[in-house]
Order: sequence, then C-alpha cells, then structure tokens
Amino acid sequence: MIEPTALQNTDADNVEEEILFTSLRAQNWEEFFGQKTIKKSLQIAIEAAKQRNETMDHVLLYGPPGLGKTTLSHIIAKEMEVNIKITSGTALTKTGDLAAILTNLEDGDILFIDEIHRLSKSVEETLYPAMEDYALDIVIGKGPSARTVRIDLPKFTLVGATTRFGLLAGPFRDRFGLTQRLEFYPADGLQKIIKTGADKLKVKIDKESALSIASRSRGTPRIALKLFKRVRDYSQIENGGKVTPESVERALNMFAIDKLGLDHNDRKLLIEIIDKHNGGPVGLSTIAATIHEDPGTIEEVIEPYLIQVGFLKRTNKGRVVSENAYKHLGITFPKK
Repeated sequence: MIEPTALQNTDADNVEEEILFTSLRAQNWEEFFGQKTIKKSLQIAIEAAKQRNETMDHVLLYGPPGLGKTTLSHIIAKEMEVNIKITSGTALTKTGDLAAILTNLEDGDILFIDEIHRLSKSVEETLYPAMEDYALDIVIGKGPSARTVRIDLPKFTLVGATTRFGLLAGPFRDRFGLTQRLEFYPADGLQKIIKTGADKLKVKIDKESALSIASRSRGTPRIALKLFKRVRDYSQIENGGKVTPESVERALNMFAIDKLGLDHNDRKLLIEIIDKHNGGPVGLSTIAATIHEDPGTIEEVIEPYLIQVGFLKRTNKGRVVSENAYKHLGITFPKK
C-alpha cells in the first residue's frame, strides 16, 4: 500500500509528469526492464529478509534522474508486502519533520527519501541512530537543564535516492546495507518500456516506431515515456490515432528532438560556443551570459548528456566543443 506523506515534494512544474509516470510505472519485476544486476541483488535481499522474517537492509540508489529509483522503491515495498511512505530531502527541513514520520511508521515499513543528499546536516545526523538502533534521540529543553530522551522506533527500511552520490557524507553512506548505481538503458531496453507503456495506455505501436523513440531518449526511461506521450498526442490529432514511424519522425521533428535526442537548448549551447567563442575553451559563467541561462541549469541539466555523447569537453581552461559535435550540427570543423 502506498501512503505518500504530507511532506512529499509537489513541484507544480512536475505534476503532469508525475501523473504520467505513476500510471506507467512498473508494478513488479516482470515489468521492470534493464538494471539486471540491481534487480538480482534486490530480489535476493528481499527473499532472504522474508525467509528470516526480518526487515530488509537500508538501500541507497543513485544515478542520473529518470532511471527508475522511485519505481524500484515501490517494487521493494510491494515485494516485502509493506507500506511505503514517501518524502524528499528538501521537505525534511527540521528534525521534527523527520521525527513525525518515523514515529508513525509500522514494523517493516519502507521510508523512501528522494534527493536524500539535500537533507540538512541536523536531519541527517538524527537519522544515524534511527538507521542503526531504530531509536530517536530527542533533546528536550535548552541550556544546562536540557536532557536527551530516546524513543524506540519500529524496525523500518530506509530507501534513499540521489543524483549526487558524492555529496553524501561517508558515515551516512556506510549505514546503507545495499548501495546500487543505476545505469543508462540501451535502446532495445527502452523499446520494451515504451511498448509496455503503450499497452497500458491502449495505444498500438510497432517495434520500429518504439525503437525510433527509444533511440532519441538519452538512455532514460522517463524521457522515453515523455516522448512517447508527445508522439501519441501528435498521432491522435495529425495521423488518425495511428503511431507509425512517419508520425514519430514528424512529431519529434516538430518538438526539435534530433536523431541523438538533442533538443533546442542542447544545440543552442553548442552553436553559441562555436559562433561566439570559436568552439572554446570558454568558462561556464561566460556561456551562461551568452545564452541567458542559469549556470546551475547548464551544469546540471544541459551539459551532462552533451558530455556523455562526446560533444562537449570540460577542461581546465573551460568548455570545448568536440569535432563530433561540429559534424552532427553540419558545421565545418576548423583546422587548427
């Protein structure tokens, strides 16, 4: 049973996306494609815990966004036949917020904390005894009269998800019994995910169309399903409801998604560096000023995929556009 808490992050910009992924989210291991090593490790840990009639070890899932960390937490809860309560690192601003959730858990429950690296230091340290001893140390009073009271907690499993593994303190990471890194998906794996999503939405899609969407999805299920939904809408209005390779091509071209999955912002960044800075090297702040974008957005949203496909390089002197990027954009590479 899924019981989102009142502290769950509800960013208005992601409401539609979250509704989509809730409806298309894998419900069991059979529907969860890819990540074979992680699946096997979790299946063994779950089965062993159930045989011993114990709670499962705490689990830390990390990797780029959209690869299935939240989905895995729901599957773990379903396989363990327990409740899952959901919150985020940004929502737990005070130790009282954490205490309110922990004291309302039942034996065996799953507590899922998304973006766990964003927990404050005080909340993180409060979790230490909760994870190890299933106890909560609360300070009552102030000054010389202050005293610590220990409250026993039910045995629970903490599942943490993060895109910034390196920001977690060493003592915090060490308290997780299972630490797993999610990898990007190959196109054929995304093709299966798109096909499963289409079946749930009762939309017919052939293998070629699904593969065409998958190849532009940056190895990420979330992006694959998002693009599929856009293609479905386009095909419904412009192609009589039929999803075909031709309608996929027209739809994704309309949304400016090219063969490698680059969108308008990706190409704009590369072209601006080429046109105005001779392809680099150029500093992050200069790029931000050139394309009128926040440096954090460039560094965390736009750059990672460009670096992954080898179109952009980070050097000591700044960002440099690679020769492969010139070829992809149809621009002559300068001979230096």
